[in-house]
Amino acid sequence: MEIWNFPACSFFSDHHTHTIMPSLLSGRILHFPKLSATSSSESYSSKQVKFPKKISQNPATSVRPADSGSPLRKTHKLNLEVSPHRAVSAVRLMRIEFGGAFADLLNEQGKGSGDNEMGYVERTLGFRTRDLDDRDLRLVTEVVGGTIRWRRYLDHLILSLCHDERTFRSMEPLLVQILRIGFYEITKLDMPPYAVVDESVRLAKVALRPGAGNLVNGILRKLAVLKESDSLPAVEVDGDDRQQARGLATLYSHPVWMVRRWTKYFGQDTAIKLMTWNNSYPSFSLRANTGKGLTGADLVSRLKMLKVPHEPSLYLDDFVRLKTGMQNVIQAGLLKEGFCAVQDESAGLVVSIVDPQPGENIIDCCAAPGGKTLFMASRLNGQGKLFAVDINEGRLRILRETAKLHQVIDVISTIHSDLRTFSTDKVVEWDKVLLDAPCSGLGVLSKRADLRWNRRLEDMEQLKHLQDELLDSASRLVKPGGVLIYSTCSIDPEENEERIEAFLLRHPEFYIDPVNKYVPENFVTNRGFCMSNPVKHELDGAFAARLVRSQ
Repeated sequence: MEIWNFPACSFFSDHHTHTIMPSLLSGRILHFPKLSATSSSESYSSKQVKFPKKISQNPATSVRPADSGSPLRKTHKLNLEVSPHRAVSAVRLMRIEFGGAFADLLNEQGKGSGDNEMGYVERTLGFRTRDLDDRDLRLVTEVVGGTIRWRRYLDHLILSLCHDERTFRSMEPLLVQILRIGFYEITKLDMPPYAVVDESVRLAKVALRPGAGNLVNGILRKLAVLKESDSLPAVEVDGDDRQQARGLATLYSHPVWMVRRWTKYFGQDTAIKLMTWNNSYPSFSLRANTGKGLTGADLVSRLKMLKVPHEPSLYLDDFVRLKTGMQNVIQAGLLKEGFCAVQDESAGLVVSIVDPQPGENIIDCCAAPGGKTLFMASRLNGQGKLFAVDINEGRLRILRETAKLHQVIDVISTIHSDLRTFSTDKVVEWDKVLLDAPCSGLGVLSKRADLRWNRRLEDMEQLKHLQDELLDSASRLVKPGGVLIYSTCSIDPEENEERIEAFLLRHPEFYIDPVNKYVPENFVTNRGFCMSNPVKHELDGAFAARLVRSQ
């Protein structure tokens, strides 16, 4: 999903996005830099978090000569006793929490990503472990995603077992990550406690100091005893509304403001179901690349060859759902070949509402990274024109490269511009205008594990103002009788229905065109909008409205 980074008054690009292929992404999210952390416009490797790096003189740690086949590779310390998945997970968690990196659950590089991750370990901790195998890569994905999701609950357990808040608050950041990983593996993955304790202690001693290993040993052993006797520290969920929200936020590991907001809009039962969905391991959908003449049946055949479990979409042709096996798809090259794209069905529904027809002129106002752009282009069948506008020139370049790969470049033209400026200077009015707006991303928290901790209540007001500005700008591009489609990957009414209602008050020349002609009835709201709900539909949460400009 796209991350729009901006300070108070202007946009700026995010250099971390080079790690994410546009074909893997379908949503569009706004990321506000954390003032207390490294700016996300800088790579973590160039501005690392500082913490003690005392390397033990363990005989298992040695200097390995450069590989004969790689003469430029530097020598480095190799530790064969430290668990590779645990070292990589701890460093990645540090990068995510303090360095502005993203917890992207998909890695388009497949097996090659292991060496990249080990490079971060070496630069951060001062040593390497053995190389990651396929099992290690899967564990890293599971452990990093799960530890981030359950961070608030894990911290509750750690603090309870420390018996002294000052001990917990004074821990080095790396030590906290090692403990979180250990607590997650014991409480949520049911890994053998003795193995988790042993490997966590070893990492703490080597990467930090012997005393850190002793502390990890004592706390994790306490946890193992409590887990065995089914007597983990309880979370109280009682009292007034605020106290209940605080308890639920800890129990289900979400920010308190989100719990209060969802309880207000959806009720407590639905809020709990929504948090449960966000904490579950995410499923993904693949879209067959019809731009290359491929069909859902072709995609199913390839998945059967790879022995990847799958099921057809209940709502869209040429979409297939996966619960597991995504790494197999990536490593087999299906994404790099342009055979298919990772795209949630909720994004596919938005394109269905646009309803691209051959010969039409369509503009995608906030196009990058381009998931919807590519899908719309494939629906034009080589006839018509699709203009992709975005403020990030680097992502537009990637979009063009992916469009060539998907063989739809002939109908796509990219425009590097801020929509608000572009719409003022425009000279063309389009048949259809898609504004897939920057939003909070509250509908995609199952896939974006870190997003819940990066979002703040104050962000919502800034987002609403930006969405109004972009809607006004997009409306200027619609020809009389043309169509404006507004969409988000959010479930929040203030970003969705309320933005449309406010827009219609400002622009009476537009009226709602109910979406029931374009999507299944169970996605259609009373006002004729499209709303996918994670609890109801088991898809990402998303919203779309179709508006027509009067003749």
